[in-house]
Amino acid sequence: MNHLAPVLVSIAIGCVLPIVVVWLVVRQRMNETNSRTQIVMAAIEKNPDMDIEELLKKFARSGKLLKEKLLTKLLWGTLSSLLGIGLIGTGAWLGWVGGGGSNDPFAAACFGLIALGVGIAFLINYFIGKRMLAKEIEAEEKLLTEHE
Repeated sequence: MNHLAPVLVSIAIGCVLPIVVVWLVVRQRMNETNSRTQIVMAAIEKNPDMDIEELLKKFARSGKLLKEKLLTKLLWGTLSSLLGIGLIGTGAWLGWVGGGGSNDPFAAACFGLIALGVGIAFLINYFIGKRMLAKEIEAEEKLLTEHE
């Protein structure tokens, strides 16, 4: 029985938890869509001459601007890189001091390298995206200033 508990926990975390998270997100989006549909249907019933496209534009989610998306990548890249450097440092320190189990320094360094790699990928994506999308970002900013 003692050997079954870690297997069940691993299955629950690796399989069941992601399925539940995806189900909750899909259910939330379906509820949002259904509520918007009910509002539009009620508006059409009360006023059939209403401009539906204008009403749908008001309900549409405002997406993030390109600049905001790039800044989010910069944030996650910085955080992930710092976490990776910290884990690599922790692994080196554990190996030098000799604390924990025999695999702890290696595991910390491996997770640190993975986090550092992800962070560097986000940072590269940020800098390349910033250079490639400079004209589009400028056009979005002009559009926003015109509407204000």
